[in-house]
Amino acid sequence: MTMTAEMPGQVPWWKEPTKDQWVAWIAAWLGWTLDAFDFTIFLLIMVPIAESFQVPLIEVTAVFTITLWLRLVGAVGSGWLADRVGRKTPLMISILWYSICNLLAGIAPNFALLFLFRALLGIGMGAEWPAGAALAMESWPTRSRGLMSGLLQGSWSIGFLLSSAAYGLLYDKIGWRGLLILGVLPALTVVWIRIYVKEPKVWVENRRIQREQRQEFRAPLLDIFRLCILGNTIMACLWMASGFVIYYSVYGMFATHLQKDLHLGAAMVAMPIAMANLVAFLASGFWGFVADIFGRRWGMIIPAASRRSTYSLSPTPSWPVPSSCRVRSSARSMAKTRPI
Repeated sequence: MTMTAEMPGQVPWWKEPTKDQWVAWIAAWLGWTLDAFDFTIFLLIMVPIAESFQVPLIEVTAVFTITLWLRLVGAVGSGWLADRVGRKTPLMISILWYSICNLLAGIAPNFALLFLFRALLGIGMGAEWPAGAALAMESWPTRSRGLMSGLLQGSWSIGFLLSSAAYGLLYDKIGWRGLLILGVLPALTVVWIRIYVKEPKVWVENRRIQREQRQEFRAPLLDIFRLCILGNTIMACLWMASGFVIYYSVYGMFATHLQKDLHLGAAMVAMPIAMANLVAFLASGFWGFVADIFGRRWGMIIPAASRRSTYSLSPTPSWPVPSSCRVRSSARSMAKTRPI
């Protein structure tokens, strides 16, 4: 239990982080929020894209599938680079990458180029989280690490909420191309990150020691498959994979279902998605707090078990809202079991 009651003379938990730590956390929060905006806006406009280019809808859905696959490439590359040049540079590269890819997709003259640029967006999308999470949480005070890492990962839901709001309010005015072009705006945050964000002191000190000793620490990816930790690795992979499968089963085609099957307008499509993501963000902070009080394992077990009971007992079509808070909260609790 890390978030304990304050003792006499003990500072409030929000005063424990330094100014530089708060700035770094905000930078990572913005990066993940805007990453989510750029990715999820596509889930809302697949039907008009298919109609615009006169291609089968299944070909458009393949775009976000490939984007998610390439996310792995970006994540591994960003993690490798962050250990060598610092956390800030890969974060800035990732934000510029996915912003420019969204812009190019918005002005693509044909479906092939749109497919290419949106697929490449996955590299920048995957690169943001390793660099941003390490930048924000690497030296964050232990007492509130669960809560703040939950809110950090929950910023994805804020990004999805913003994209649904943009779709509901602007689609009829600027169309699907305009919504994609809006995705270039996150590039402006790079200027702020470049000026104000500093590398974590723990990384700077470790790098100094490595250079003085002329020994660079290397942690090959295959190390996580050593026999002594293989069980943890497999369990973590299965847990996270199951969360992704359920999450994108819920959201991947939900907007398309509302558009094609129920024939709802932009505002009516956006409303339930925005509500679900607001609940998901609030749940992020709640389950992060639970993980601080009762431990990381209970922060995983409780939402996972409640998710299963919800699916078993609820026959109504309202499942996107409760499932959103349970799928992402159990996954983020899992994320906090590994050292950042």
